[in-house]
Amino acid sequence: MEACSPWIARWSSLIERSQGVLDLACGSGRHANWLRHHGYQVTAVDRDQAALSELAAGIEAIAADLEDGSPWPLGQRQFAGIIVANYLHRPLFPRIRSALAPRGVLIYETFGLGNERFGRPTNPQYLLQPGELLEFCHSAKFTVIAYECVELEVPRPAMVQRIAAQKGAG
Repeated sequence: MEACSPWIARWSSLIERSQGVLDLACGSGRHANWLRHHGYQVTAVDRDQAALSELAAGIEAIAADLEDGSPWPLGQRQFAGIIVANYLHRPLFPRIRSALAPRGVLIYETFGLGNERFGRPTNPQYLLQPGELLEFCHSAKFTVIAYECVELEVPRPAMVQRIAAQKGAG
């Protein structure tokens, strides 16, 4: 199994364990499994039922297509942390904002414009524009803790944006 992203590992300690963590579009669960191993209550959502079967015991797995117009699978639930890695579907930004509990922490890391030089994804629909995560967090009135827009060499060449931000108290 692929290792946890160093960005997510670095900032996850800011997440209170009281309300659990949502791993959105979790894939085979590298972050969900890592978080569970570190004592978090984890809910993991992905459309791939087979990938969800790789989740560790104790993780709440929800099979749902987040892009097909179906109702939001989490209702009004809120989480102390939300993790999103290597996934971008902009219509979910308002859902992410409302699913993050007061004082909750968002840790988001995905590909940015310029990644097309290195391979997939190459479609601008799946690439963040410069500063787009910052704009989302500012418009949501989140406090930005850390932000990077970087060209990575490891684990493979890529352009990424990543942010750790906290929702206000109310």
